[in-house]
Order: sequence, then C-alpha cells, then structure tokens
Amino acid sequence: MLNAQCSMNVRIEESWKARLDKEFEKPYFEELTQFVRSEYGSCVCYPPGKLIFNAFDTTPFDKVRVVILGQDPYHEPNQAHGLCFSVNDGVQFPPSLQNIFKEIEAETGAPIPQSGNLTRWAQQGVFLLNTCLSVREHQAFSHSGHGWETFTDAVISTLSREREGLVFMLWGAPAGKKAALIDANKHCILRSAHPSPLSAYRGFFGNNHFNLCNQYLQAHGQQPIQW
Repeated sequence: MLNAQCSMNVRIEESWKARLDKEFEKPYFEELTQFVRSEYGSCVCYPPGKLIFNAFDTTPFDKVRVVILGQDPYHEPNQAHGLCFSVNDGVQFPPSLQNIFKEIEAETGAPIPQSGNLTRWAQQGVFLLNTCLSVREHQAFSHSGHGWETFTDAVISTLSREREGLVFMLWGAPAGKKAALIDANKHCILRSAHPSPLSAYRGFFGNNHFNLCNQYLQAHGQQPIQW
C-alpha cells in the first residue's frame, strides 16, 4: 500500500518504481497518499491495500506487451484485486467481464472460462490498469478526482515514450481520451465502445480487438496472448 510515513516510499515493483519515482515526489501524489490512507482508515475500500499496485507487481515494466485500461475497481465485496476487469477466483462475473468473455469466444472460439481471475493474462504481459486504483465500497468513482488520474496518465505516457510495439486496448469514451497520451507511430491503439451492458452492443461486440491484438504482436515477432 502507500506508506504512512512518506509518499516516496511506495511499495511497488522495482522496475516501475525506478521509472515513477519522480511522480511519487510530486505534491499531487502526496495529497493522494493522504487521501487514500484516510479513506482506507475510515471506510471499507477496495482493493485490499496491499493489492492497490497489483497490476504493476504482476506485470513488470519490461514485460508489458498489451495495455487494457479500465475505470475504477469493482466496489462490491471480494471482487477487486488490483487488475482491471478481473475478479477473484470463485466470484460471479460482473456484466462487463461476461461481455469480454463473450467477445473472446466469438472471435477465437475459446470457451468462457470457469474463473474471472485475469492474473493469467497479466503474467503474459497484459497490463490491466484502472484509471483510478482504489474505490470506496458500494460507491463507484468515489476516489476519482483525487490524483489517481494524474498518476495513471503518467504511467501511460511513460509506457508510450519508453517502449515500442505495445497494443493499447481502449474501451469507452474515458479510456479513448487516453489515446492522446500514446504515440500512434510506435504503438497499436485499438478503440471501441465499453463492454458494459449499456454500451457493448454499440461497438464492443464485434470489435475483433483480441484477434487484432494478437495479429499485431505476431507481426512484430511476439507470441500471441492466450485469451
């Protein structure tokens, strides 16, 4: 979690820490740290504090091959564990995740899995980043506007600048706006509607993103993702 003594002392995977240290020194991040500490101290929040940076810890900087950008963590009990769209083993699939699996099945023929835990993707280099990394129980977007967006913008910009040949999968209008942070000459940007029930039929279903992602990776000499 965020260290109680010093905002610079963030417990995060070392390859990410080396590249984000300057962010941890900025005033906004110190304010964010104090806010998150206060929220976790006074309310039920998700994911568990030790898993706030789980996406970073599971997918080190140099291992990232694909970026999927979510909004904020699931806000109901036992769901969120620090990877966007992913839920813990044994937890019922939220609607957006159901629709993601339906699209994968339609594109690839792969059967819908038994578990919604996407750690298996993260270990293959799929960086499952939420725009906000924490949330109060039962209150979607309750931690937005407190600095997480600034931090995750810096994360996306750093990936764009320091890496080449990544696939960015941006679903929905908020994620789509992040395309401005990404160098389209160096990376593949895939945009569509969000997989939520409100918008999945307006362009998420049939977007072919999972196949397009793997085609791009293979064209650049990389192994495809086993979705």
